[in-house]
Amino acid sequence: MKLIKSAVFAFALLFVTQGVASAQTAEVVTSATTIDYRPIGAGLIIIGAGVGIGILAKGAVESMARQPEIARDIQGAMIIAAALIEGVTFFALLLQIITTFMRQGG
Repeated sequence: MKLIKSAVFAFALLFVTQGVASAQTAEVVTSATTIDYRPIGAGLIIIGAGVGIGILAKGAVESMARQPEIARDIQGAMIIAAALIEGVTFFALLLQIITTFMRQGG
């Protein structure tokens, strides 16, 4: 798990540094040759939500296996937490779409 976290951090750091580098050379590069990273951001949002809900479900199922008598309470809490994660994901995607249209001028 530590390797996965390190790989995700390195991948995110790569995109941050690439964005800074392209922002510094914005005067030199024409608009036809710039790379659009916004779809990658939307993909990272979805991947993050999927990983979060997966970890949540794993913990809930393990808890239900240990204490089956309170499985209903654990399941209710898991559904509420998953709904909150999805809500934040939809909000982030909405912001991603709005900023994409504002930058395109449409």
